[in-house]
Amino acid sequence: MSFLLSLALLGQVGAAPPLNLPTGLEDRKPRHPAAAAAPAPDVPKARIPLEECMSAVHSDPPGAVDMAEAWVQQTKGTAAAPAQFCLGSAHAALDHFDEAETAFLAGRDLAAATDHRLRAQLGAMAGTMALAQGESARALTALDQAHADALAAGDTQLGGEIAVDCSRALVALKREGEAGEALAEARTATAKNPEAWLLSATLSRREGKLAEAQAQIEQAAQLDPVDPAIGLEAGVIAVLSGRDAAARKSWESVVAAAPDSDAAKTAKDYLAQLGVNPAPAPAPAPAAAAQPAPQSATSGR
Repeated sequence: MSFLLSLALLGQVGAAPPLNLPTGLEDRKPRHPAAAAAPAPDVPKARIPLEECMSAVHSDPPGAVDMAEAWVQQTKGTAAAPAQFCLGSAHAALDHFDEAETAFLAGRDLAAATDHRLRAQLGAMAGTMALAQGESARALTALDQAHADALAAGDTQLGGEIAVDCSRALVALKREGEAGEALAEARTATAKNPEAWLLSATLSRREGKLAEAQAQIEQAAQLDPVDPAIGLEAGVIAVLSGRDAAARKSWESVVAAAPDSDAAKTAKDYLAQLGVNPAPAPAPAPAAAAQPAPQSATSGR
């Protein structure tokens, strides 16, 4: 690895790098908010037309907004919480993140004070909407309350999932130590969540803890061997550890897996800064020649 590239990568542990090299934890896009809102909260069947409304969210989001708004106007008290859930989900499907956040918060506040799980679900969705708008402080307020509600409901799995999003907000607010604590909880509560391990590896790498980062990215790769974000991060950790060949294999595998994707574009940028431009696939070798083993998106880790 060149001296200049090494300096650029090391600089990424703290401030933004002078070159367009690996993104930090706060830059990692959260799950698409509409996807985050997909599972309907647990509500008694008597409260539904929730199923009908959520079906419209997937097939006709603008129509779902109209349906949910009418439902909200016709319903009062705690029974209006699922109506606000559907309204928020419909706005999220349209990338109306501010309106979705407002609806989810309204649903949380309408939910029964003793219904901690429903309040946690709605609050977590509101926090995700705030993250999508870059409003980290506002997101953290909603996520902290949602996390407390999840634990009050005895749902450590949900609490761990919320902790992942808390970590993003905390890093954006430059509270890396607390972000590390949130991710440690997430790894314990949601041990099979590759995102928790990926973000842990990113934070460890930023802090210069490359051995920890390597172990964490390997765990992420075991859980999701085809995620290009994991392949990108694996290459970054490898190159910072002085393993240029391993980094090259990881990034080349990302390009090979999805050559027209944003992840592949980033991988190509990294390879160019290593002084390598990925070449077109070579012509098939003669039948007698040994064929190289295919590389996975996590090769060389």
